[in-house]
Amino acid sequence: MNSKLKTLLAAAGLVVALAGAAGAAQADSPWQAHHPRREEVNNRLATQNFRINQERRSGDISAARAWRLHLADQRIRMQERWFASHDRGHITRAEQLRLNQHENRVSHRIG
Repeated sequence: MNSKLKTLLAAAGLVVALAGAAGAAQADSPWQAHHPRREEVNNRLATQNFRINQERRSGDISAARAWRLHLADQRIRMQERWFASHDRGHITRAEQLRLNQHENRVSHRIG
């Protein structure tokens, strides 16, 4: 698959994810309303999970690489939960930025 098509597919996936997030923002649960930073991190992890699976299904990445990417995302989720456990279920802005940096690194490795 050429890079132009990959970029187009990634952009389409992002638009779909953002549209879903916008719709979800209107129907926030009480938890989501009280934990917007955690919700943003978790939504991004879900989007990356979808992208990894999509790349694997299309044959652009190997099963081993997909497994390593999922493992990296799992570590980010564990770190997010650890941060939240030390602040009554919340994460700070600095912690969110740190998690976003980790997510960016994994995102660049996806495709």
